[in-house]
Parts: sequence; structure tokens; C-alpha cells
Amino acid sequence: MTALNTERVTAEIDGDFVVFRIGMRVNTLWKIHKWLPVIRAMPSMLDELESDPGSGLLAHDTKLGIRNHESVQYWRSFEDLREYALDADARHAPAMQWTNEQMHESDDVGIWHETYLVRAGEYETIYHNAPPIGLGKAGTLSPATECRRTAAGRLGWTEGDDVSYDGKSVESDAVEPPKTGKND
Repeated sequence: MTALNTERVTAEIDGDFVVFRIGMRVNTLWKIHKWLPVIRAMPSMLDELESDPGSGLLAHDTKLGIRNHESVQYWRSFEDLREYALDADARHAPAMQWTNEQMHESDDVGIWHETYLVRAGEYETIYHNAPPIGLGKAGTLSPATECRRTAAGRLGWTEGDDVSYDGKSVESDAVEPPKTGKND
């Protein structure tokens, strides 16, 4: 079992990064021969990426369900993600070609992905009584104290003093994101 962080911590990462969600959906449960090869492809791709520190993959988490299976990945850049996805010598490109051929033949399995480009400082995290997960695996963990005590504080919008707890209730000050000059 992975060790728990019993301290309340937040994760930070230097610079911009990418969150990539990729998954598959089993549409016909009893057609194992259609979806099992698709689900078996992801672990070998992740092994390939983890064996190459220069790949740009920072961390990943995999969630397996009955119908829905997902890998949430953290990448250094979109360019790194794209380079791997299109590399004919890596495992992804041929697997994707095969998967697309299979999906044109039947709708027994579906695939999807979402890509989010995250700018430095435009995210916040909190972990308490949990092992490193998600960005907590990819970034550096720091105590969630002082300015990191609240979500608005972790975003740099306040000094972390915008919420107070008295044991039975929570009180908070209104906060607004800082003006960026785009629409001012």
C-alpha cells in the first residue's frame, strides 16, 4: 500500500504543464475480444514513457471501472505529448491505427481523450490523509499553511486568510481573481 501523507499538503510544479485524460469505454461487455486488446495497450505505453526520462511524461494515474477506464497524465508540454503520440517508432501510433481500424468495424469499444494546457500558477491542489496522487506525483509537495492554507491563497489571490473555521462553521471573505489586463 502506498504511504499516506497525513499532513495537509499542496502540490506545485514549475512552469506550464499539460493534463491529458485518455480513456476507453466498453460498450459491449461480453465482447471481451474487442475491448481487451485496447485496454492492454495503455500499460505498455506508460511503461515505455516511464523508461524514458526525457519523454516529457511527469506522472500518471489509472482508473479502471466496469465500462470506463481512464488514464490521467501530466506532461511537461503539449509538444512532448504530441511527439510521443505521432512517433512511428513508439507504441502509441501503431496501437492507435489498429484501434481506429477496429472501431470502424464495430462500436463495441470507444475511446476518447481531453487535453488541458495549464499555465503556471493557474491551478491549486490539496491532499490530506492521501498518498501522492495526480499532480501530487508530478510536482513538489509543500505544507498547506500560511498563504497556501486556502484555495484562493494557493492561487495567489489572497494571503490565505480568506477562510476561517471555528469547529462548527466556515466563514469566508469574497475573493476575485486578479485583473489580468485582457478585458480591463
